[in-house]
Amino acid sequence: MSAIKYELIKKDKKTGARLGKLHTPHGIIETPIFMPVGTQATVKTMSPEELKEMEAQIILSNTYHLFIRPGHEVVKEAGGLHRFMNWDRPILTDSGGFQVFSLGDLRKITEEGVYFRNHLSGDKLFIGPETSIEIQNALGADIIMAFDECPPYPAEREYVKKSLEMTTRWAERSLKAHQRPNQQALFGIVQGGMYKDLRAESARQLIQMDFQGFAIGGLSVGEPKDLMYNMLEYTAPLLPENKPRYLMGVGDPESLFEGVIRGIDMFDCVLPTRIARNGTTMTSKGRLVIKNAQYTKDYSPLDPNCGCYTCQNYSRAYIRHLLKADEIFGLRLTTYHNLYFLIDLMKKIRQAIKEDSLLQFKEEFFELYAKNELRSF
Repeated sequence: MSAIKYELIKKDKKTGARLGKLHTPHGIIETPIFMPVGTQATVKTMSPEELKEMEAQIILSNTYHLFIRPGHEVVKEAGGLHRFMNWDRPILTDSGGFQVFSLGDLRKITEEGVYFRNHLSGDKLFIGPETSIEIQNALGADIIMAFDECPPYPAEREYVKKSLEMTTRWAERSLKAHQRPNQQALFGIVQGGMYKDLRAESARQLIQMDFQGFAIGGLSVGEPKDLMYNMLEYTAPLLPENKPRYLMGVGDPESLFEGVIRGIDMFDCVLPTRIARNGTTMTSKGRLVIKNAQYTKDYSPLDPNCGCYTCQNYSRAYIRHLLKADEIFGLRLTTYHNLYFLIDLMKKIRQAIKEDSLLQFKEEFFELYAKNELRSF
């Protein structure tokens, strides 16, 4: 028995876009979907009630950070991540691999796994496929990820090939270590860098294993957007149609559209929350840096076309004042708006797929949005 079931409802007639439903132990997710990131068992500055209000269907949490603090045993004792953070909808946890590899000089990769130093205390620690799955089993998310290596960009072909072969071995070990396949769906992660034949090899090897879904990793790591779309266009069709497809670490509007068009069902990214804390907001007319002096006496909402709590109640002038005064409420308002904006965009994208009008909607959206520095996030 599987923990999840993907139901393909409809394919867009002019693109590879898919409308679907993902049935999980904590509810149904309508896809394509954007997942807010709650790194440390919280989406920064947001309460679970606010996330529900903006119709977030699933959130992502981070295995590495929860392993470091408070420790997976603490979360398990609390009754699992859902109970610990008071969130009764689906959760996805990543494997911790990306964070460990981001440590650079603080880590050492071996066949067993990765030895690294705790970025907080300096203590020596280890995560391998078995440890990662043990932590994720304890956390209890609906969807969990196999432990993988994410090669940097650019990377030599030989390095990527060896890395991919190890990722495949780690994927097998992740599957063997998984203790709760009926309660938690384990996804395999396709790697292969920017080499199409290696991507194909990775997909082929993983499809032969018993994963309940597939992620495409190693993209959005600094490569040009066109190259990412090219890899995506090649890789996504290699994956089974009856299982969900997840593009990791992508969350700007342009990439969401391009990913959906190429058949991706799930996306996550810290982008909307991170830029919100720096005072940058996403609006229907492009990005708006609310700290700029021009908004000092601007009493209109962030985005007149937005129905979110922030835009219904507060002005640009007020939000700018809060951020300039380092008031936490300012960060909450910009974060709420950015998350709502992307969740609402995905809702509109799903409706457009339903009506076979995705390309037309994309054109209309960017007609307004692209006028204001499309690529400047």
